[in-house]
Amino acid sequence: MIRVAAVGDLHVGPEVAGTYRDRLGALPDQADVLLVAGDLTRHGTVEEGRVAAAELRDLGLPVVAVLGNHDYHSDAQEEIAGVLRDAGITVLEGTGTVLDCQGTRLGIAGGKGFGGGFAGRCASDFGEPEMKAFVGHTKEFAARLGCALLELDADVRVALTHYSPVEDTLAGEPPEIFPFLGSYLMAEAIDAAGVALAVHGHAHMGTEKGETPGGVRVRNVALPVIKQAYALYRLDGFEDAGLGGGDLAGTAGGPRTAG
Repeated sequence: MIRVAAVGDLHVGPEVAGTYRDRLGALPDQADVLLVAGDLTRHGTVEEGRVAAAELRDLGLPVVAVLGNHDYHSDAQEEIAGVLRDAGITVLEGTGTVLDCQGTRLGIAGGKGFGGGFAGRCASDFGEPEMKAFVGHTKEFAARLGCALLELDADVRVALTHYSPVEDTLAGEPPEIFPFLGSYLMAEAIDAAGVALAVHGHAHMGTEKGETPGGVRVRNVALPVIKQAYALYRLDGFEDAGLGGGDLAGTAGGPRTAG
């Protein structure tokens, strides 16, 4: 049985330094890995990235993260990823990693992802170059995600993104912004790879639980959704283990701009 802790949308800054870390003391006893589903920072500055790294370093278990749209805001995403890696955190972007969890190989692949919408109500790469670029970015990421998942030499596969692969976990958000919260193309890649669990954030007003068309469990672990320091999931025939950590509602949340 693999125990996965997951959270997204920490949105940390200097004024809340240490607040989130204070809730993580029990993590090594409760989980084998912590997944962080993007938006570690508020405005994507390197200073905020250093705060995020300090919150997540040396927790006593592996930490695997992807960046989110907020982490790109100041065009310092590469520097932020470097700061996180220097702190021992694995950062994925269309890539994967394999961990040994009590003798079981856990493969995690992921990245930020992007928008575009969902089957029947999605953008298409037709018309202006700006629209082609928008949809093209999602297509390119979904292809890299699918390859990274399939290439994992693992017993169990997990997909980690910031944007959502399904509509289910967006319930509660205004439908008008669904195209900016995720894309069905990621779900297609996930379904093709035999994934046990897909984790994302971004949708602050969304819903925790959903499922891909192929039956893969999807979980929205944005802090405003789970309202705890992290959610816990057991990968043993898949079972939700409930929530862990202290109540963080209103503590470490950041400004909301479409997630």
